[in-house]
Amino acid sequence: MDRSSWHQPIDAYCERIDPSFWSEPVNALTNGAFIIAAIAAAVLWLRAPRRDWLVAVLIVLAFAVGVGSFLFHTVATRWAALADVVPIALFIIVYFFLAMRRYLELPLWAALAVTVLFQAFSMTVPGLWLDFARARFGYDPLNGSAGYLPAAAAMIVVGILAWRGRPAVGRALVGIGGLFVVSLTFRSIDSLVCGALPLGTHFLWHLANALVLFLLLRVALRSQA
Repeated sequence: MDRSSWHQPIDAYCERIDPSFWSEPVNALTNGAFIIAAIAAAVLWLRAPRRDWLVAVLIVLAFAVGVGSFLFHTVATRWAALADVVPIALFIIVYFFLAMRRYLELPLWAALAVTVLFQAFSMTVPGLWLDFARARFGYDPLNGSAGYLPAAAAMIVVGILAWRGRPAVGRALVGIGGLFVVSLTFRSIDSLVCGALPLGTHFLWHLANALVLFLLLRVALRSQA
């Protein structure tokens, strides 16, 4: 990939109609919800009985999600797309590890091993889904959301596994997983509703997903050993 390709414009969402900076004002500004979620979680972190540094890393990543997504919905280039997806991917990895250690109480080596396996699986899902979708439908009906399906499944499965030993955590994770599925639906149908809704539905993914991140951070802080 040559240097110029990093600045190639990307038109991926219903709201964008040209390459200008403010072509997606609603998609761009709703990223403020991630910043608010991170700040609210930081307040809870400061009030917690002890300093939870793994959650602190997650709060920083949640803030970075808002910044990276804002860049992608304004600059809308390949490098901005990378700034968008990297903080999200890191948040998922770190939170999954935290869940293995704190909610399922796995030893360190097992938590690391399962996290690596989960990430490897997560990286294969988008390609497998695209091959299937193109062969079956001729397009991607999930609109690029397949990569988030393992995270949604992980929330629900970990919630079920944690339910007996940590019922409050289990219930919360299953509920948050359900909210994340709703959030993913908004992301997936954006291009399908353009004719009826010129703004699309991607901004609703931002709002719902910001709530998902805050709730996950709150669960982590409340589950301190």
